[in-house]
Amino acid sequence: MPAISFSAFTKTVSPRLNFTPTRTLLYTRKMSTTPNAVIPQAKRMFDGATHKLDVWSIFTPANVPADCINLGQGFMNWAPPDWIRAESHGSMDHDIMTNHYSHPRGRPRLLKAISKHYSPQFENIVARGKDLTNEEILVTAGANCGMFAALTAHCAKPVFVPLHPPTGEGIKHGGDWTLNMDEFAAAFTPKTKAVIINTPHNPVGKVFTKEELEQIAKVCIENNVLVLADEVYDCMVYDGKKHFRIATLPGMWERTLTVGSGGKSFACTGWRVGWLIGPPQLTAATLAAHSRIVFCTNSPMQEAVAIGLEKAAEHKFFEEQVAAYEERRDILCSYFDQIGLSYTKPEGSYFLLVDISPVKVPEGYPIVETCKGRGKDFEFCWWLCQELKVVGIPPSEFYSEEHVNIGERFARFAFCKDPELLHAAGKRLLKLKEYL
Repeated sequence: MPAISFSAFTKTVSPRLNFTPTRTLLYTRKMSTTPNAVIPQAKRMFDGATHKLDVWSIFTPANVPADCINLGQGFMNWAPPDWIRAESHGSMDHDIMTNHYSHPRGRPRLLKAISKHYSPQFENIVARGKDLTNEEILVTAGANCGMFAALTAHCAKPVFVPLHPPTGEGIKHGGDWTLNMDEFAAAFTPKTKAVIINTPHNPVGKVFTKEELEQIAKVCIENNVLVLADEVYDCMVYDGKKHFRIATLPGMWERTLTVGSGGKSFACTGWRVGWLIGPPQLTAATLAAHSRIVFCTNSPMQEAVAIGLEKAAEHKFFEEQVAAYEERRDILCSYFDQIGLSYTKPEGSYFLLVDISPVKVPEGYPIVETCKGRGKDFEFCWWLCQELKVVGIPPSEFYSEEHVNIGERFARFAFCKDPELLHAAGKRLLKLKEYL
């Protein structure tokens, strides 16, 4: 391992990164004559890591060296397809109402496009001989907002049950990560209202099999709970794997909201257009919550996503996109093969989870205040962006406190970047061999 002098670590970082959160709990309201009086926060904001600076703020381009290559956040470094952008640009001129509020449920064109695109993918909808109706679709301000609205309408405090990684050395696959069904079933109480399942999974890349979903569905039916199926990477499944929808299983349509994302599907993550698909009794309650959170979703971008869904088949868009992502995945994997680090080869999504436990971050390396005490993955990712100039994301951020130990031996890298950028990042990452 090369010797490193830390005396050069004098670069200025954002004041936010050296901010240590304090707990100011005011349990009684008192009149204050002080102009800078502290307003009390909700007590839940002090639970676990909630009060800590989020990982996206720490590893934002504003806080890392300017010459870093960002494989952290899952956004693309290319524009959406020309045929979407060309037609969407004119929508604001051709229809002045595109510049104004949409119906909180969504614009008619997008509702129709979602129905036509997704109806054949739900066996129960095909079997009934009638496409998805407007009452079974809700357009939301991004998939996140849709999930928030659904949880606002139906749920309360979450309980987390983790996927468990495989043991041993060498390359793993997303499917090797397992959900302990005994642990899952034991997490239910009489107060349990809902289950969130993510497939294809971020950050693991696991695509749940039909058999796994059937086991999950059985427990959900027995406990009569809502299922929020986060399937935003449904069009990014690799190596001939098949994506199964839990909503299509017997007894599940009536209790499931399936989450989709225009941003993930068409490389336009900033457009913030998502949707929920499910029975009217679930979308109606969620619509009531969503309309009071944002009222409606960005009107012109709804038109653009509608165009994408309408013309995707004509342009063989999803087929070509899967092939392109497989190529990018394999480029990034090849560099970790050269380094000698194990990783979980994703079956879906566009993230690679790498086992960083063999990497020895130099002892005494100065870590920014907001990364201290948050696990090896935070220390590693901070050191990596400062010294090797590549940004990754510490996946322990995705875990509840009792399961942080599962995530902190890994780092997550996004391969939704062009091949040139991935090769450039890979060449920098090869220096990791010096720290094994």
